Amino acid sequence: MHRSNERFVERLPLVLDRPVYAYGLTLIFCAAALLLRWAAEPLLPFGYPFVTFFPAVILTSFLFGVRPGIFAAIVCGFLSWYFFIPPYGRLTLNPAVAVAMLFYTGVVAVDIVLIHFMQRANYNLAVERERSRLLAENRELLFRELQHRVSNNLQVVAALLSLQRRHIDHDVARRALDDASERLALVGRISRTLYDPERTGQDMATFLTALTADVLDASGRADIRLSIDAPGGMVLDPNVTVPLALVVAEAVSNAIEHGLSDRAGSIDVTLAAEGDALVLRVADDGHGVAADFETTQTDSLGLRIANALAAQLGGRFSLSPGLVAGAVARLDLPLATAC
Repeated sequence: MHRSNERFVERLPLVLDRPVYAYGLTLIFCAAALLLRWAAEPLLPFGYPFVTFFPAVILTSFLFGVRPGIFAAIVCGFLSWYFFIPPYGRLTLNPAVAVAMLFYTGVVAVDIVLIHFMQRANYNLAVERERSRLLAENRELLFRELQHRVSNNLQVVAALLSLQRRHIDHDVARRALDDASERLALVGRISRTLYDPERTGQDMATFLTALTADVLDASGRADIRLSIDAPGGMVLDPNVTVPLALVVAEAVSNAIEHGLSDRAGSIDVTLAAEGDALVLRVADDGHGVAADFETTQTDSLGLRIANALAAQLGGRFSLSPGLVAGAVARLDLPLATAC
């Protein structure tokens, strides 16, 4: 309703391209004011010759612009002078009539000028609003194009690393290139998903389901069950979602590679708001870790990356034994930062 009123006001004055309609409607307003004044004659005390004509002038100026407003002021002035200022039925000019008509002229002139400046200001505001909308659209388009190009470039770099791997015989170096290529490709896919122009927001449950399935497919394992538990409709800022997604990918990859390297099992990913924190858990039923395991003391590049990403978000990453078996990777983030 509010937006509809704004659009109506932005179109004022009306029928600018059809002045005949504007002046015709102006005459109708003046006639209506005359009829209303006649109808109110028995109810009004002596005088008040302009009481119904002021609204006609104001409405005409507001709806149709300055020139129809001036025309309405002239017509209404003569009607009130002829019919409601004594001696009635004559356009007699005397000092009292002159004062009344000067008063009427001053009031309608002020009304018309104020309405004119208001409409000019409103027109300029509408122009600036449209310009701002176009600038915002262009900025959004350029931003999406930038994200698209960044995602493509990451995919290209990942492909180049995979090609370079074929010319290296050292197993450790090949493994390092494989890890780097997979991480770059993952970042590219995450960016492409988060900044898809067709999406209005990324639901975390859907996003995590697709992400973990992607990681599992890349591992080539078909004997691992994945489950995702995240609040429906939860949407996080992309600046948080990308690092969080990388932590999830590292935790799931670590569970597959170390906890479930030689056996079937399950991995449960849980994302929930707990108090003033957003908590991510990636639990597996694999071999587990020692009770005194510290992620800051490990040589695993993936866990060091997860620690660095958690610190970047102002959170904390940990890896601890599960209640029954396996291990639980946990990421705690301040809720105010994440949402």
